[in-house]
Amino acid sequence: MHATGFTTGDVWMLVIVVVILFLLAFLSLAEMGLSRMTKPKAIALAEQGHRSGKALVRLAGDPEKWVNPVLLTVNVLQTAQAFLTGIVASSFGAGGAVIGLVANVVVFFILAESIPKTYAVLFPDKAALLSARPALSISRFPPVRILSTGLIGLTNWIMPGKGLKKGPFVSELELLGIVEAAAEDMVIEHEERRLIESIITFGDTTVREVMTPRPDIVTVSAFDDITAALDVAIEQGYSRLPVMNEDDGDVIGVVYAKDLMKAEREGRGSVRVTELSHPVRFVPENKPVGDIMREMQADKSHMTMVADEYGEFSGVVTLEDCIEELVGDIADEFDSEEQDVERKASGDYLIEGGTSIGDVNELLSLNLPDTDWATIGGYVFGRLGHVPSLGEAVDFGGWRIAVEEMLGRRIRRVRISVLPSVDLPEDDGAREGNGNGNGRFGGNGGQRR
Repeated sequence: MHATGFTTGDVWMLVIVVVILFLLAFLSLAEMGLSRMTKPKAIALAEQGHRSGKALVRLAGDPEKWVNPVLLTVNVLQTAQAFLTGIVASSFGAGGAVIGLVANVVVFFILAESIPKTYAVLFPDKAALLSARPALSISRFPPVRILSTGLIGLTNWIMPGKGLKKGPFVSELELLGIVEAAAEDMVIEHEERRLIESIITFGDTTVREVMTPRPDIVTVSAFDDITAALDVAIEQGYSRLPVMNEDDGDVIGVVYAKDLMKAEREGRGSVRVTELSHPVRFVPENKPVGDIMREMQADKSHMTMVADEYGEFSGVVTLEDCIEELVGDIADEFDSEEQDVERKASGDYLIEGGTSIGDVNELLSLNLPDTDWATIGGYVFGRLGHVPSLGEAVDFGGWRIAVEEMLGRRIRRVRISVLPSVDLPEDDGAREGNGNGNGRFGGNGGQRR
């Protein structure tokens, strides 16, 4: 050890430290730039003729191949840089070691972290293109590739898990955040954002959330004749009608309007409607919408009955219900023009009691619980704990939810208004209640046609 001055070895070690700092800065640029690059964007840059375009497409299409090698290289360089800096600083005694440590942290943070990553955030395309080919070379370098694969294997052995074996992954919430950021940066249109968000959340949606509940279903009795059933189908505008057994209140089949018309023309109008009914199948309320949609496609059926936890008939789900959960309301000539959500000039919202809590949360940026209740009417009913009277209300998140209209014991419509002295966020345009938000507030309601 030397108490004063540098030796030739110290000078060379400082040169190596500087080189390592530049390498670390470049790798920080690569890490941030490549992590913000999507495959569609990489393909677009490649089509523009950029020299690094092809390498960028490979990295963006399979990020787990470059993340671990790059992070391993960064770790090795950081360790080497800290080790060499410590040796040089220790030549000046304990004080020199302390000064060297502080200087190393400050210089490393500014040059190797803050500056390159800030640049990558401001100019992600340039950063990704600049670092694509070197990062691809690092990921293909045999020693780095083999060592990083071995260390990941060791990690999986110590902490076995499906996620680790598959490598880096993004959670659903993170993915939704990425989509929101892309929309704000005008990378995708807001309509595209809503569709992507619907697809992401589609797997968590259950039949109970999209079905038409029993009170809203139009049915025909098993004792009705074909003429009576056809009159109901024409009057209500439905192509399919469940057939109810009045004795036990259960569904025993479904009839098609086209079959009723054909039988009527053949002079069989007085025949019982059960002669034309088709068998039905039941699914539980908690069945994922994605599963029932695939089953209906495979069976070439458009309507399925829903049963609650006690096996009782509770609603109907159609193929159209499932599709609308993805793309929004699909209106036809028989759909009512009445909207599920109406915004008044006073700022209040009139909302159908059957509107799902998820849609209300999205509309008003609330966080109403949806585990015990599926609809806003059910939420108010549950909170009050009794059959409500007109005007009764519950408060949540700065809003008052009042009963506006009743239908028997059922809440037909609620009025949601801002509580006094509560400042709400700026209206983002999705609160207008005009049916354009996610296509879910169109007022079709009721049984699908």
